[in-house]
Amino acid sequence: MEDQIILVDEQDRETGRVGKLEAHEKGLLHRAFSIFIFRKILVDEPDGTRTFHIQLLIQQRAENKYHSGGLWANSCCSHPRSGEALLEAAARRLPEETGYTVSDLEDGEAGAANALEEKGAFVYTAEFDNGLTEHEFDHVLIGWLRKDLLDKEPQPNPEEASRMEFVDVADVMQDVLKNPGKYAAWFLPALLIATDGEEYGSLNSEASKLIKY
Repeated sequence: MEDQIILVDEQDRETGRVGKLEAHEKGLLHRAFSIFIFRKILVDEPDGTRTFHIQLLIQQRAENKYHSGGLWANSCCSHPRSGEALLEAAARRLPEETGYTVSDLEDGEAGAANALEEKGAFVYTAEFDNGLTEHEFDHVLIGWLRKDLLDKEPQPNPEEASRMEFVDVADVMQDVLKNPGKYAAWFLPALLIATDGEEYGSLNSEASKLIKY
């Protein structure tokens, strides 16, 4: 039986439940989440110094995905199932897609509530050439890879992602501004929410102008 996802209104109040395919065929507003996994590592620079870099795990979506195949996106994306809480769904989906569990994240031993932080949410609509439409109330969640697991590599599910890699946040921000067509429709607005903080510096104001809800 197809998973039932949660329909919501513009305030994220539940209005019903429906199969995932029907929701995307009809462009129905539904609850979703986007997970961003970060790590902070020391990098040897060309001048011989060592500096900390904040890196983000991004994935290239599998070509056979029902939409946005081959495009780059954040670490993990999905929908809570009928009757499933947001963080419960995120903790379930993260290992299914990336091979990481919430216990691999800082404070994750105590569960998803401590491993993942919601930074914000937004509503967007994106229409695709195959006739499907994403219309999501997207919750943006972040987590940090534990300091003792910085060398642990992701194990992407080939049905979900063809590649996964850690990239410097500054580099991916510059690339999405230069080459927005390489990335999934939700990636830029979600990235701006996920990287809202002093540790990232000020984000390029040009990025906000590219957001299309």
